Amino acid sequence: MNIDERMDLIVRDTIEVVTKNELKQLLESQDRPKAYWGYECSGFIHIGMGLITGRKIIDAVNAGLDFIIFLADWHSWINNKLGGKMENIRLAGEYFKHGFTAIGVPRDKVTYLWADDIVSDKHYWELVIRIGKSASLRRVLRSLPIIGRKESEEINEFAWLIYPLMQVADIFTMGLDVVFAGIDQRKAHMLARDVAKPLGYKSPVSIHVPLLPSLDIPVPRAKDEKIYTKMSKSRPETVITIHDEEEAVKKKIMKAYCPPKDVVTNPLFYLLRYIIFPYLRDSDGQFIVKTKSGEKVYNTLTVLESDYLNGSIHPLDLKLSIIDNLNDILNPIRRYFDKHSGILNEMRKIVEEERLR
Repeated sequence: MNIDERMDLIVRDTIEVVTKNELKQLLESQDRPKAYWGYECSGFIHIGMGLITGRKIIDAVNAGLDFIIFLADWHSWINNKLGGKMENIRLAGEYFKHGFTAIGVPRDKVTYLWADDIVSDKHYWELVIRIGKSASLRRVLRSLPIIGRKESEEINEFAWLIYPLMQVADIFTMGLDVVFAGIDQRKAHMLARDVAKPLGYKSPVSIHVPLLPSLDIPVPRAKDEKIYTKMSKSRPETVITIHDEEEAVKKKIMKAYCPPKDVVTNPLFYLLRYIIFPYLRDSDGQFIVKTKSGEKVYNTLTVLESDYLNGSIHPLDLKLSIIDNLNDILNPIRRYFDKHSGILNEMRKIVEEERLR
């Protein structure tokens, strides 16, 4: 695989690369640049997290990146995930390992690293302080939305302010060349790039993927379409997990907001764009819609969007086709968890405990 082919694989299906020139120079100068994706261990893996990010990790591994999946147990604790109980957070991290394996991320080609593995070094905390001394309070506050809080929201715990500083310290401590994340974590990555040179560290190439919007409400018509209400595990009735049963997937898609002749505020078209059509592309599959006038076969989303806009596809027919395709994608994951039901059942217990708390 040449440099251009590796570049194409790494950047496909992303919405921002900061910067492509730096990424190309990196691939030209290093055989196996070091990359990572960091995850809070906070509950079930939904399709936005699992199928979008998992697929991107597979691309990065296939492109020759030395990849770390970072299980941010301390960060999850700071953010009060799963009741702030570290034993639950660690169990969720083990479940994440199974989840990514089920999606197709090869265990022997990635490294799983816990935050706990690096925070025991006193130099890590020295670095956190140095980063804090290099950034203004306003800049740190601007980075807080990465953990799901608005800038205007009251800071109830001082520990929240440490979170973005730790995230930058993680990047420098691991010596990362490339950092991946959802677009909601962009501000933390830009903070890392801004303070890297003054602190004597390399500035990481930052690669961002889209977020899957919530399926039950309109996607706002914002100038920046990257900003909208994302699928959230805090609203489980609207979230499709990677191991949901077929009937659960059907029920949630059938309830999804899906206005006719609208591909902008319609969240199902984001699911098509970010999940279903990329999978069909890689499997040489086609999207088939059964209508009253017969089957319509689509190889590209653009043509499907055009037909939906002119009203030749009914929302119900679109939903039924999405259900079929999504269940086809999730079937191998279900089979994996049928064989590893123990970890899933343990997760169900702690998620239910959190729901009742």
